[in-house]
Order: sequence, then structure tokens, then C-alpha cells
Amino acid sequence: MDRVRVVTASARAKGFSKLSYFLDAIKFQESVFALPFAYIGMVLAEKGFPTLSQFIWITVAMVSARTVGMIANRIIDRKIDAKNPRASFRHLPAGLLTVSDLTIPGLAAFCVFMVAAWMLNNLAFILAPIAAVYLVAYPYTKRFTWSANLLLGWALAIAPSAAWIGVTGSLTWQPVLLSSSVALWAGSFDIIYHCQDIEFQSREGLHSVARKFGVHTAFRIAKLLDICALICLTSLGIWMELTAPYYASCLIAGCFLGYKYKLVKPDDLTRLGMAFMRINAFVSLTMLLGTSLSVFVWK
Repeated sequence: MDRVRVVTASARAKGFSKLSYFLDAIKFQESVFALPFAYIGMVLAEKGFPTLSQFIWITVAMVSARTVGMIANRIIDRKIDAKNPRASFRHLPAGLLTVSDLTIPGLAAFCVFMVAAWMLNNLAFILAPIAAVYLVAYPYTKRFTWSANLLLGWALAIAPSAAWIGVTGSLTWQPVLLSSSVALWAGSFDIIYHCQDIEFQSREGLHSVARKFGVHTAFRIAKLLDICALICLTSLGIWMELTAPYYASCLIAGCFLGYKYKLVKPDDLTRLGMAFMRINAFVSLTMLLGTSLSVFVWK
């Protein structure tokens, strides 16, 4: 009996370890980057709070879609990651998880995503497979084009337009403008993030803005994209007649983006990890707070 208990406890511990590894592999905590912008799209579409059902299914759709994309990225890039000193510790190259450990949850996440889209409306359900294909396909782009960083931005930018569709069952130009701002913001940081891999990219024949134009020019392009993102956000506020809290959040987000360039420089990327986690989280949460105050409180 004691041996059975030991075996059962060991299996349970192994199961918990696998779950922990899985959540870490898909960077579940980084949902805070894209999810707030999805909620911004949701709130602006409704000009208030949608139904509880819509809120739940939009959240489920966003989390499951991101899970599909992250799992695809980890599986597709596992051989590249194994060669990259920065990424060789990741769960697949390190042997902590197997491909099947990720494939089965990935298929399950795709099914959940499709169910969530179906529960929202017909247009969401029709477009869901297209979004899923894009999320699965974009990791391949670094193999043949330097614009891969920008295409990553659009992978995140799907969220606000998708949430808008989830609420209204239609797509207008306002959510496209919001998505453009997210694409520019996310693309900017991905450009900077991959500056640390430029030697590895050159050795392996991979592509990025930094490898194509050099690190210093990559930083200039990233700054330009951040400025354009803020212009898009401000223009959206004017178009949708949002109030002071929204513009205050744009200003604060701009300050965070500016501070990013104090943390990381072309010749000093040592604080890149802190910039990635904190700045991105602060920007998205600040914009959500400002939008919510504008819509619900300061009308």
C-alpha cells in the first residue's frame, strides 16, 4: 500500500511538473500584453461593457488562440532554439517536454478557440481559422524575410479587431486602426528583442530588421514605429470622440515607450528582459485603464 502511495504521489508530482513546464513554455503570464488590447476593442465596440457571455467567450478565444500560436512557435523553432545559446534552455530543446506534450494541448486549444468563435457569432467563426493559420505560420517567416518582426506585431494585433468582431459581428475601420497601433508597438519591441541574436541569425541564415539594417538603424526604426503607434492611438481617440482619460493614457504609454530606450540601447541590451516584461505590461494596462475610464466614467 505504501509503495502504491509513493508511486501515485510521484506520478502526481510529475504531472504537476509537466503542467508547470507547459505554462512556462507558452509564457502564459505574457497574456497580459495582448489581452488588455482585446478588451479595449471589446469596450469600444460596445461603447460600454458587453454581455457576460460575450466577455467570457472573447477571453476564452484570446487565451486559446495565443496558446495555439505559442505552441506552434515552440514546436516549429525547436531545432533553431537548440542551437541558440539564449534559447537552448527552453523546454523542448532541454528535453523537459516532448513535441507530443505540446501538440495535444495545442490541438485542444484550437478546438476551444473554434468553439469560442462559434459561440460569439458567424463572422467570428468564419474568420477564426484564418487567424489560427496566421498564428501558426508566422514563425516560419524569419527563415526568409527581415519583415518577420513586423509580422509578429500583426499576430498580436489580431486581438482587438477580433474582439470587436466578437461583439458586433462586423469589422469597421476603427478596430483596424487600433490593431495597427498594436502591430506597430509589438513590431517595435520585437525588432529590439531580436537585436540580441544578430550574430546567431547571421550564422544560421535567419532574418530580422537588425540583421538587415544593423542594430543602430533597427533602434531608429523601432522608435519610428512607436511614434506611429501613438499617432494611431491618438487618432482613434479623436475619431471615436473619447474623453480626457484616454488621451492621458496615451501620454503615459508614450512615456513608458520612451523609458524603454533608457533601459536598452544599441550597445547595451542587458536590461532587455526587464524592459520586455514591464514596459509592455504597463503600456497595455495603462491603455485599458484610460479607455475604461473614458467609456464608463468620464463620458
